[in-house]
Amino acid sequence: MNCPKCEARMEKVNFADVEVDRCTDCKGLWFDKLEQEKLKKIKGSEAIDIGDPRIGKEYDKIREIKCPACTEPMIERADLHQPHIHFESCPTCYGVFFDAGEFRDFKEETFLESLLHMFNRRK
Repeated sequence: MNCPKCEARMEKVNFADVEVDRCTDCKGLWFDKLEQEKLKKIKGSEAIDIGDPRIGKEYDKIREIKCPACTEPMIERADLHQPHIHFESCPTCYGVFFDAGEFRDFKEETFLESLLHMFNRRK
C-alpha cells in the first residue's frame, strides 16, 4: 500500500493487537474501519504517531486524494468533538487517513473539548 498524500510505501505498525499503516516518508497514518476509535481508547497508543506535526500541516493542504485501500476518492472530514482536526475518509471502505500529528491531537482531548462533548451528549 502507498501513502495517499506523498505516495511513499506504507509500513505495518501494531499497537495492542490493532494493525495500522504508517507512511515511511510523511508519517501519515491509515486506519481501516474504526481502528482510530479503538486506539483512541487505549492508553499510550499515541506512540504510533511519530511524525512531525509541522510536516503534517503541510500535507494536510492536499485534499484531493484516493483511498489507498480501494482507490475511491476520499472526502475531507472534521472530527465532531474536535473540529480543528481535519482528516480524509473513504465513503466506500470507511478507512481514514490522518496526517502526521493528527492522531496524537485526536487522542488528546482538551478539558474544554471534553466539556463540550459532555454538554452535546445531554441534548
